[in-house]
Amino acid sequence: MKLSLALVLLPLTSAFLPTAPSTSFLTKSSSPLSMSATQFDQETYIKDSKEMRLKHLEEQAMYALKISCENYDNAVFPNAMIAGDVVITHLLDRLGYLKSGKAKIMVVDTFHLFDETMPFLKSLEDHYGFKAEVFCAEGVQVGDKAGYDAKYGADLWKEDIEQYDKVCKVEPFQRGLKTLQTDCMINGRTRWQGFERAYIDQFENAPIGGGLAKCNPLAYWTLEDTFDYIAKYQVPHHPLHAKGYPSHGDAKDTIPIPSMDERNKDPQEGECKFVDWKIVGDKTFWFDYASERKGRFVGLANKDGSTKTECGIHVAGAEKTFDRDLWESGDVKELTIDNAIETTKQAPGVVVVYAPWCQFCQGMEEEYTALAKELDVPVYKLRGDEERDFVQKNFNTQSFPTINVVDKSGNIKKYESEKRDVKSMKEFVTANL
Repeated sequence: MKLSLALVLLPLTSAFLPTAPSTSFLTKSSSPLSMSATQFDQETYIKDSKEMRLKHLEEQAMYALKISCENYDNAVFPNAMIAGDVVITHLLDRLGYLKSGKAKIMVVDTFHLFDETMPFLKSLEDHYGFKAEVFCAEGVQVGDKAGYDAKYGADLWKEDIEQYDKVCKVEPFQRGLKTLQTDCMINGRTRWQGFERAYIDQFENAPIGGGLAKCNPLAYWTLEDTFDYIAKYQVPHHPLHAKGYPSHGDAKDTIPIPSMDERNKDPQEGECKFVDWKIVGDKTFWFDYASERKGRFVGLANKDGSTKTECGIHVAGAEKTFDRDLWESGDVKELTIDNAIETTKQAPGVVVVYAPWCQFCQGMEEEYTALAKELDVPVYKLRGDEERDFVQKNFNTQSFPTINVVDKSGNIKKYESEKRDVKSMKEFVTANL
């Protein structure tokens, strides 16, 4: 009786009831005055309501994408191919921005992705008719895992997860934005993903280069909305969703949800997966607030001991990666490839070849500055990560940092020791000048 009374009042007081509900909404009559005598079809009402919500979210997201792609010259979408990202890819295609090139797709290959991920990217490229710009760790060719292992070590993520994030995620991500001259970055973050993102809006300014625009077209979507959209339009999606993964990143630290994996802080039995355009199992495992990323970064911790929840790309300070430099006080003089050889021929000195993102270069910044103050010869820095062939050929560089002493005859001798304190470096310089 209470339910029938509420239904009589709803059409008179609410602006959110559809003006033309589905024919199955009422079993006897669509007249509001006769609703007290009808059987209420709850499932149909919920279905109608979800469709209205999704239609609104679609329009809202496309509006945001139109602003991004029509008002900026270089809108770039870094695509991780998670559920929200394949929705954005589909929306961009509906708007014609993929084929027109108004939106570019950028992908970061960490060399630790699931085996299915890069082939899935190829299938998206073929389906939508675009070519993604792929970036990876600096100094390594795309797809060259052996080259990555040789340069950075296969176990870098075990030894220093923050350095791994810088090398494999943050630096290539920022280099990609810079290379593509990005002025508006489109991404798939949502408020539903957790407290770190709970207050994001559709538009914000990222502190990269002093004002890169950032568009979050799905800011107000839940993960359930996302899969509703995928099902509605039969959007190509990552094969891992059918294996129980609500989200995915690196294979080394991503698990299905639910999972009894020993690394899982909330081990649970059960099942949830997306198969044949519908959720199979208990959807609450995936769709509860902040559950989308529960299977990410498992077993990983930040240096302060806190649980890792972000890879570093979207956190404060990440934008410093490609703009940050070392030894800016003036005590250490700067060389470039245009003047390095000629300058070092003129007088003896010390040259460090470095990369600003390298933790070992960062770690010796203070000591090398102190060395410059103590020596009577010039002490130089030469950035090598952007001119690798040059520094390999002329300054003995295979890794960073590489310290060289240039004697009076112009001969260059490499400092082989890992001791980068002032005393040790000064002894080597003195002995070789």
